[in-house]
Amino acid sequence: MKKIILIAVFVFLCLGFVMAEDSAGSKIIAYYFHGDYRCSNCYKIEQYSKEAIDKYFAKELASGELEYKVVNIDEKGNGHFAEDYKLYTRSLVISRIKGGKEVEYKNLEKVWNYLDNKGAFHNYVKEEITKFLEENK
Repeated sequence: MKKIILIAVFVFLCLGFVMAEDSAGSKIIAYYFHGDYRCSNCYKIEQYSKEAIDKYFAKELASGELEYKVVNIDEKGNGHFAEDYKLYTRSLVISRIKGGKEVEYKNLEKVWNYLDNKGAFHNYVKEEITKFLEENK
């Protein structure tokens, strides 16, 4: 009887560890990709993206469920991002990470359409990140 209880406790602890490890490896990363040369629109996309993410996702940022990273793809070691995400211009990309590996991503190409409308830009970013976060649960 003691062996059965010990085995059950061991299995329970192992399963708990695996589940905790899997949820720890699950997150969303919002990347803003730019290069060495940056125009005013590039700076605006970065600014609006950060504002929207900070405004609507402070809790998720604090918990680590969401990360925001600014990446210069012209810096050594970052060139692979252009190929990985098929980037042809400065971009905001949302990436879903599960179990420590990327399983899905989306390039938010419409950010360029909303450069003259900060509210619409913020709403677009909010809606797209919200979808990713909801699907991550």
